[in-house]
Amino acid sequence: MEGVRVLEVAQFTFVPAAGAILADWGADVIKIEHPVRGDTQRGFVNMGGFQLDPNRHPLIEHPNRGKRSVGIDVSTPEGQDVLYEIAKTADVFLTNYMPQTRQKNKFDIEHIRAVNPNIIYARGSAYGDKGPERLVGGFDGTAFWTRSGVGHALTPEELGGALPQGIPAFGDSIGGMNIAGGISAALFHRERTGEAVELDVSLLSTAWWAAGASVTQGMETGETMRSLMPGTTTSVNPFMANYATSDGGTINLCIVSPTGYIRDTFEHLGLPELADDPRFSDVMPLIQNAEAGVELIAEAIAAKPFEYWRQHLKTMRGQWAPFQSLVDLATDEQAIANDMIVEVEASDGGKPFKVVRGPVQFNHEPLETTRAPQASEHTEIVLMEIGLDWDRIEELKDKGAIA
Repeated sequence: MEGVRVLEVAQFTFVPAAGAILADWGADVIKIEHPVRGDTQRGFVNMGGFQLDPNRHPLIEHPNRGKRSVGIDVSTPEGQDVLYEIAKTADVFLTNYMPQTRQKNKFDIEHIRAVNPNIIYARGSAYGDKGPERLVGGFDGTAFWTRSGVGHALTPEELGGALPQGIPAFGDSIGGMNIAGGISAALFHRERTGEAVELDVSLLSTAWWAAGASVTQGMETGETMRSLMPGTTTSVNPFMANYATSDGGTINLCIVSPTGYIRDTFEHLGLPELADDPRFSDVMPLIQNAEAGVELIAEAIAAKPFEYWRQHLKTMRGQWAPFQSLVDLATDEQAIANDMIVEVEASDGGKPFKVVRGPVQFNHEPLETTRAPQASEHTEIVLMEIGLDWDRIEELKDKGAIA
C-alpha cells in the first residue's frame, strides 16, 4: 500500500481498525481527531472491568498503530476547508460517523467527492447504509454480539439468560479487516477501470459472515446449534469434545473425521486396547458407541495434568488444542514463531508496548510499525506537507479550527 493515502475520520475501534491494517500494509493513514477531545476512546478508563493507563492504552494502540494524527474541528467552516485540502491528496476516505453527522459537518460522500472525484469512500456502520435503521447507531456489543444472534448461539440454553460479550472490540476488529479487504478490492478496481467506488461494511454484516454457515443452516431448516454447558457433549464423536485434566485444565479434541486416526489417537490417550475393541475400531461403531467412548477418554485425560497432555499430544496425528486464555497467547511458541506479537515504542517512554499484527503476513516478514499517535501529534507536519504555510496554520489554530 505504499503511496496510498487514507484519510480517516473515525473513532472507537471498528473503522479505525481498518486504518490500522492499511497502515500495516504501508499506507499513509491520516487520522482526524477533535482538537480538544481527540478520539472519544482515548477517554475510556477501563476495559472489561480493568483499569486502563491512558499512556498505555490497548483500545488506542490496537486500532491506531502506524497512523498520523491531525487535530481538526470539522464542525467549523475553516476546519472543513482543511479537511478538503487533505482529501484532495487522498486515495481513500474512511469514516464511521453516522449519516446525520456527516451531513451536518459536510464530509458526506458528495462533499468529499466534490473536491476529489476519484476518492474511494468507505463507510462502517452498525446496521448498514440502507433500510429503516440507517440512522441508528450501535456498538460491537449490540450490532455484532446481541442483535446478530452470535451471542445467542454462544450462550448455552441451560443458563437461562444471556452471556455478555467477553472480548471488547471483538466484532470491531473482524469488521475492520473486512473493510481493509474491501478497500483493497476498490483500489484494484480503480486501477483497472478508473472508477472510484463507495463501499459499506456493517457490524451486523460482519457477524452474519462470521456465523454464515449457521445463519444459512437456520434459514434452510429453522434450526441452528448453540453452545453446550461444560461437561456435556453431543455424544456423536468422542474425538470431538472438551476433556478436563487432573489439575483443572482442558484439552479439546477436534478430530472431525476419525478415519485413519483411531489407533494413533487411542495410543496417545493411553488407551491402545480400544483401537482393537469392536465398539471403537472403525468410524461407524465409534459413532454408535460415542457415549461409552467419551467416558473412557474423559477418565484417561482426567488422570494426568494439563502440561503433560500439552506436551504428550504434540506427536498425535489428529487435531487437538490446549484450552488457553488470551493471556496465555503471549507465550504461545507457535504464535511467537509466526511473528504475531509486534513491539512498538510506548507513549510513556517505558518498556515497549506489545500489539497484535494483522492476520495477513506477506513473504513471511514480521510487521514493522509505529505506536499509535498522540492526539493531534502530526497536525503541523501534515498540513505543511499539503502546502499550508505557517501563517495560515497559526491563524487556524487561533480560531480553534485545528490543534
